[in-house]
Amino acid sequence: MSQFPIFTTDTAPADSKSALQRSQRAFGFVPNLLGVLAGAPAALHAYLALRQSFSSGTLTEVERQVVLLSVSREHACEYCMAAHSAIATSAGMPAEVLDALRRGESLPDARLETLRQTTQALVARRGWLPPEELERFLASGYTSAQLLEVVTGIAQKTLSNYTNHLAQTPVDPQFESFAWSREQFAHTK
Repeated sequence: MSQFPIFTTDTAPADSKSALQRSQRAFGFVPNLLGVLAGAPAALHAYLALRQSFSSGTLTEVERQVVLLSVSREHACEYCMAAHSAIATSAGMPAEVLDALRRGESLPDARLETLRQTTQALVARRGWLPPEELERFLASGYTSAQLLEVVTGIAQKTLSNYTNHLAQTPVDPQFESFAWSREQFAHTK
């Protein structure tokens, strides 16, 4: 048996059941990530709180997905790359933007490219952003408050990416058409 079982609404610890039931109602299924996180109610609730906080910010849904995909790619998280590719598509992200994000290439939209580069730099440099990169971010029309929103998105994805690495979380059937592999990451890094 795996050290990280995937819990269901029936098998989850009591403190995780209601969160999984809400996810079941919201998505029509319990994503495997949430099933894994349910094994540690504190981790599940932290992830859901970060997700809610990040979603309530001022970045658009497409911008949020740029952040989440950029972090997931930087961490080479196969599960989150697939899941957020599906979510980004549902959010109306242009195919050429999604394809570039998945390949780790420059985005065709200059403002989104700045967001991608800033997010990637924050992850790679563990939060240390050179002054010229901060100025470029602000000059592109983003605010310092939005930069803190990016940090919130990074926290959300770091929690899920690391969980998926440890648990080797299988991609849900709903996301399989967006499968992505670490080998793709290695070829373009």
